[in-house]
Amino acid sequence: MGLSDTLAARFDVESHGSDVRTELVAGLTTFLAMSYIIVVNPAILSAAIQIEGYGQGEVFQMIAIATILSAAVATAVMALYANRPFGLAPGLGLNAFFAYTVVLGLGIPWQTALAAVFVEGVLFMLLTAVGAREYVIRLFPEPVKRAVGAGIGLFLLFIGLQELQIVVNDEATLVALGSVFANPWAILGVLGLVLTFVLWARNVTGAIILGVLTTAVAGWALTLGGVFARGAVTPETLPSAQYDITPLAGAFLDGLSGVDPLTFVLVVFTFFFVDFFDTAGTLIGVSQFGDFLDEDGDLPDMDRPLMADAVGTTFGAVVGTSTVTTYIESSTGVEEGGRTGLTALVVALLFLASLVVIPVVAAIPAYASFIALIVVGVIMLQGLTEVDWTDPAWAVSAGLTVTVMPFAYSIADGLAAGIVAYPVVKLAIGEGRDVALGQYVIAALLAAYYVLSTAGYIL
Repeated sequence: MGLSDTLAARFDVESHGSDVRTELVAGLTTFLAMSYIIVVNPAILSAAIQIEGYGQGEVFQMIAIATILSAAVATAVMALYANRPFGLAPGLGLNAFFAYTVVLGLGIPWQTALAAVFVEGVLFMLLTAVGAREYVIRLFPEPVKRAVGAGIGLFLLFIGLQELQIVVNDEATLVALGSVFANPWAILGVLGLVLTFVLWARNVTGAIILGVLTTAVAGWALTLGGVFARGAVTPETLPSAQYDITPLAGAFLDGLSGVDPLTFVLVVFTFFFVDFFDTAGTLIGVSQFGDFLDEDGDLPDMDRPLMADAVGTTFGAVVGTSTVTTYIESSTGVEEGGRTGLTALVVALLFLASLVVIPVVAAIPAYASFIALIVVGVIMLQGLTEVDWTDPAWAVSAGLTVTVMPFAYSIADGLAAGIVAYPVVKLAIGEGRDVALGQYVIAALLAAYYVLSTAGYIL
């Protein structure tokens, strides 16, 4: 039995309607869509993490290594334990909360912030082990489950359009159409996007990979050839990597003492809340896109991918990074046909391989990697067809789920809006008895949380 047959048997690839080659392509696609985090996460966290005796560049590389290790471990658990094609890494938004709110805003030592992430991860492992997380997620209203994929798609689309500067900030209207053809990088990104859509429309295998890599190579060539600004990053202009992270790894232990207990609990709670609903939304949304959900809109054996998320968060805190979560970019690999943990294993191995070639991975420009988000975002909007728009409870709940995600820039906020709206509208149309008691409880708790948080009483 060859390696291909061994992998196919280990991950039960054939029964999932896939094959080894497809899984490998899907894994590479997901990794390329996620690889920006290797640079973005340390760029955010290094603003808050200061290590005596080390320069900012050295701390940046330590965090980059921690980012890679946590992503590789968490995704490997997802592959080998959960057998799902989902990639994990330190989450955007959560890392910004870690750096700018907790450390720089509240003045809490970064070691203590890591300790809070560690505690959150342990709590998640315990709750997952007893089935509590899965129970709560199964209580999500069905219209929310059916709409979350499209909501994530719209969120991905919005992020991608911003990164390509097709959509830009505007003081009067908040967002507006950007001056795309006044920016050579944006022009290249748009051309790469057109190429990717054409390849996808013609059912070319690996269309997203080909679009991203072709755009990146074109950008490198134009930069090295002097057509684009010389200040741009290329594989030849990045420094070599440094691998010593001992000043960062284990630092969370120093943060478990000497902190105000109430403040520490609030920080843990906020990490816990946002990660819980971000992960739930991502798992359901990407699973819907990959046709993994059952007839009730639930993901079978959900406790396994949830455990991978919890293990990743705990391990990430140990090596020195913020909360690890399941990535919406996993949908890019699912779109390429990834259906099993073999896709995730490829992602994990590529993260490990990036330890050797950090400069090259970091050189993949944003205008190339974010092409994948726009393409997949458009494709994921097909989930809107699963919503019964003639039912008021479905229409309001699903509509808020889909729209609040991109507008609030948060999967968690979109989910919360849909969950709270569902029982309210059900009561309004005289169908309150159709709502489970647990759904009322979750809606009430979420409503209370948002009242207190937006009023400034909690973080």
